[in-house]
Amino acid sequence: MTITVFIRYQIDPFKREAFEAYAKNWLSIIPKCGGNLLGYWMPHEGTNNIAFGLISFDSLAAYEAYRARIRADDEGRANFRMAEEERFILGEERTFLRMVA
Repeated sequence: MTITVFIRYQIDPFKREAFEAYAKNWLSIIPKCGGNLLGYWMPHEGTNNIAFGLISFDSLAAYEAYRARIRADDEGRANFRMAEEERFILGEERTFLRMVA
């Protein structure tokens, strides 16, 4: 069964460009570490401080293995560090979904 991690980010609306750079960095890192990146979405109209990321995995075990790999990856660590230093992510929620149809 495939699961998809739906990540809801609350971002600083004055630092959207920094979040966009962060999201673009994941385009190569996530697949390298075993995730099937469906994409990142940025605010366009309306709410200006909510962004989303979706990543699929074959199982929760595959997700846990991916989390270990991404934390050990040099580029992954650098991207996490940039987010912490620039503080453009104010909150993050993860929901694990399975496809119904």
